[in-house]
Amino acid sequence: MEFGSREAQLSGFGAKAYQSIAVASAVGSADPHRMTLLLYDAAIEAIRLAQAHMGTRRIAAKCEAIGKALRIVEEGLKASVDRDAGGHLAVKLVSLYDYITMRLLQANLRNDRKALEEACTLLSDLRSAWAQIGTNASRARAA
Repeated sequence: MEFGSREAQLSGFGAKAYQSIAVASAVGSADPHRMTLLLYDAAIEAIRLAQAHMGTRRIAAKCEAIGKALRIVEEGLKASVDRDAGGHLAVKLVSLYDYITMRLLQANLRNDRKALEEACTLLSDLRSAWAQIGTNASRARAA
């Protein structure tokens, strides 16, 4: 039994190492627009992982996943907003990131599935809009 457990740990380690290398490669070659998409993807993935851990009552793992999502929103997405150049839209976006942060904290403290789902939905909607902006910009450059 112990061998199987160790084998599973090593297998998981290999998958995590491969994922880490893939992410590092994507980040190293990403322009600012692509980097923001990667941040959205990572935050959404962390929230989905937290939802799974919440469902299986793995509290420490849930807290870790929500903590990762919080750091991405606060230190990545919110910190990258240029408030001077963005004007009113940037102020609204920062307020929305603050709201998402609050919902993630509530989800963590209260094991609130609805708060976690709301944060995920908001980030997914923002990600979709950001992706569309990139598509439109690429078309404009090509024309």
